[in-house]
Amino acid sequence: MVKAYLRYEPAISFGVVASPESNVVYDPSGRRLLAAALDRFAAWDPKRGLPSSIFTPASSSPSLAVSCIASSPSAASASASSIASGHADGSIRLWDAETGACEATLHGHRSAASALRFSPSGAVLASGSKDCDVILWDVVAQAGLFRLRGHRDQVTDLLFLDSGKKLATCSKDKFIRVWDLDTQHCLQIVGGHHSEVWSMDVDPSEKFLVSGSADPELRVFRVRQSAEDGEDWNKWDVLKLFGEIPRQTKERVQTIRFNKDGSLVACQVAGKTADIYRILDETEAIRKAKRRMHRKKEKALAKAVTAEGNGTVIDPLPAQDSQNPTVVVTDVFKLLQVLRASKKICSVAFSPSNPPKGCLASLSLSLNNNVLETYSVDNEKVSKTHSIEIHGHRSDIRSLALNSEDNLLMSTSHNAVKIWNPSTGDCLRTIDSDYGLCSAFVPGNRYGLIGTKSGTLEIIDINSGNSIDVIEAHAGSIRSIVLIPDEDGTVSARGFVTGSADHDVKFWEYQLVQKSDTDSKHLSVTNVRTLKMNDDVLAVSIGPTGKHIAVALLDCTVKVFFVDTLKFCLSLYGHKLPVLCMDISSDGALIVTGSADKNLKIWGMDFGDCHKSIFAHTDSVMDVKFVYRTHYMFSVGKDRTVKYWDADKFELLLTLEGHHAEVWCLAISSRGDFIVTGSHDRSIRRWDRTEEQLFIEEEREKRLEETFEADLDNAIEHRHGQKDDAPDEGSVGVPGRKTKETITAADAIIDALDTAEEEEKRLNELKEEQSNAERAKSQPNVIMQGQSPSDYVLNAVSNVRPNDLEQALLSLPFSDALKLMAYLKEWSLIPLKVELTCRVCLVLLQTHHNQLTSTPAARSILTELKGILYGRVKGCKDTIGFNLAAMDHIKELLAMRSDAPFRDAKAKLMEIRQEQSKRSDRSDGTERRKKKKPKASTQS
Repeated sequence: MVKAYLRYEPAISFGVVASPESNVVYDPSGRRLLAAALDRFAAWDPKRGLPSSIFTPASSSPSLAVSCIASSPSAASASASSIASGHADGSIRLWDAETGACEATLHGHRSAASALRFSPSGAVLASGSKDCDVILWDVVAQAGLFRLRGHRDQVTDLLFLDSGKKLATCSKDKFIRVWDLDTQHCLQIVGGHHSEVWSMDVDPSEKFLVSGSADPELRVFRVRQSAEDGEDWNKWDVLKLFGEIPRQTKERVQTIRFNKDGSLVACQVAGKTADIYRILDETEAIRKAKRRMHRKKEKALAKAVTAEGNGTVIDPLPAQDSQNPTVVVTDVFKLLQVLRASKKICSVAFSPSNPPKGCLASLSLSLNNNVLETYSVDNEKVSKTHSIEIHGHRSDIRSLALNSEDNLLMSTSHNAVKIWNPSTGDCLRTIDSDYGLCSAFVPGNRYGLIGTKSGTLEIIDINSGNSIDVIEAHAGSIRSIVLIPDEDGTVSARGFVTGSADHDVKFWEYQLVQKSDTDSKHLSVTNVRTLKMNDDVLAVSIGPTGKHIAVALLDCTVKVFFVDTLKFCLSLYGHKLPVLCMDISSDGALIVTGSADKNLKIWGMDFGDCHKSIFAHTDSVMDVKFVYRTHYMFSVGKDRTVKYWDADKFELLLTLEGHHAEVWCLAISSRGDFIVTGSHDRSIRRWDRTEEQLFIEEEREKRLEETFEADLDNAIEHRHGQKDDAPDEGSVGVPGRKTKETITAADAIIDALDTAEEEEKRLNELKEEQSNAERAKSQPNVIMQGQSPSDYVLNAVSNVRPNDLEQALLSLPFSDALKLMAYLKEWSLIPLKVELTCRVCLVLLQTHHNQLTSTPAARSILTELKGILYGRVKGCKDTIGFNLAAMDHIKELLAMRSDAPFRDAKAKLMEIRQEQSKRSDRSDGTERRKKKKPKASTQS
């Protein structure tokens, strides 16, 4: 009988606030900050310091790491997909900002996406990648528009110009390109940078474009406002160099961003600083230019006076230059503040919402130590207002420990200990400590033990979150802490054992200490025995009954001793590199060791014989543990994987992938229903046991298929890469790329065409051979589910995702394409399928144009479609125009109704003012008549 096992699947991931590989952006409202956390990203509320929503892909894989994020600039598009994320596998995902649901996945890039930007309307998305291509996507239709080729290296940034009609892109090939999106060609290639261009941005008024590289200055360009601009503009030029701004630091520029009103621009470098410049308006710039020319004139006059004394003559400055000075870039851009962070800055983003009173803008940073900070920028200083840091460690996680009830998780890092709820991922306590390499809960779950890199043993109170005592336990790093169990296998309050790099294994006992009469008693420990070893101790493990203790040494051996007498029992040797981890099964029969030689060895505890040596990981094995009361075990390694084994059959049961860096440690619950792993990527992942069964043979076949498909994909990508190494200058390509989904969709269309053709033949034969009565008794085709052949094929085409439709149609042979075109006339009569019909017709016509025009059977089809599709598209266009006009009319009516009380009040106010003015005019007239009457009497 084949043995079945229960499958473990990823449950939750926590501990990461912001990944250093991605950027941070604000949502359209400006109330939430979007920050990537490995393969997902979260929307944080900077004021509360809590995530309001988390965006997680359906499948979790290291290749899905978020590399860039973009948010739609207009809140009007928030009802549609207003957030886009680029991933390391080249895919682009569109998200609903309100529900957090992934609405579409777009495949087009062959390498990681490096830049994303929405158009001003939010309907078009531009993406740049490490494959040197730029792709334009239709967000509404969720499909690609076209691919722009021309850059010779990674595209680092891009932005829209001229209300979304043009696109500017920069690359590591040192050039900036300007593309016309209507004609889909490159208008201008801007050079001048001496190294890779890393970022650029344009102010909201599209007056200035600022680009930065590793050069010691920023380059500022003027953007052409209209085609009628005079000056010295070339006919096709969109950007013109305005000047260069010297930078304060020598590090390369990483991010350049303008604020909402365009009055500030932040230049963040690949270091700890960010320069904030203020853009002066035209009046201030002219005033500054006049002061500059005045100072220059004074210096010239001083030089002239000095020269006259020496008998030389110097021409003074022209009077015209001092009165009408030429404004240069330093007159417009003024260095306002230099922001200095505590750690390296990864990305910056200005908040689009209105800043608080008294400050110019709010600037948010993501640091490489897993922290998000928000600063308020003022004329005088830059001050920190908010910080998000309690939800993760500042560095990698070195040890994990679960309490006896499995409801608390303790993790250690280089400067802090955190207590988590493993069910929800919430951080409950943060305790400052030294660099913790190992940890354990004291029986009773009230205290915790931390073994540090400096050799100290720290005792912490879980409830209060304080460090109770620090004991100088060892002279070297403490590598392992193991609790001593009772004879029945349960954890007792007898004590624990520590192993250190000072060659000592020490036994400790608990005791309650009271420092003074007023103080309460607290836990302390005392050393009762010491086992001296000949080399550094790397790992310690104790049997379930507390009878044996195993010690792994730096000399690649494992020595087993009796706990009561500390006498030597067994020696396990066979590893070629030091043993880094080990564990003894709950029945005491087996001991497993993991080494830096990438192998797992399973030994018998009775005679010390090696049952099996398994090549487990492609890098060092960092931790291994048995599931309680079983011979199943989990191992983790530097190859970023978690593996599930059967120690009796020596079989690999499951490989769990999800971590993005080396996995240092793991902890298994007492019932084995979940495991927790900690990694160098600062994340903690929980894997839950499900009720789904797995079989060894099926998993082995699945791994072989995945390996074969991965090799096939790599060969295809390599072939594509060789063909596209040198694309044509400014060429345009197809936006999508061939994937497994597109091939499956093409196969589904071909099968539908074949089934429909057979059904049509069957119906024609019945029509010719049989009478109507007999034809009514004929059985319909079960596969077609009662549909006509045309509807069946239309259903198969409609089920293809919009982004995969073009590539699926490109994969069809000409014979099947001709069959598909025969149905287009009938599909065009369906009002809701006009757009799909036109798209299918356009792709097939572009792909097979020469063959279609030379095939007599296709000419009649094309002639009929020419008139039908034109009329149907014109009718749809008229309907859309009529609906838009009706919506505008309704909008005006609603605006009039909402303004009605204000307009009535305003009209009444105007009437009152008119009456008051009439009364004042009447009173003035009577007074003038009264003054004139006496004068008339005197004259008479």
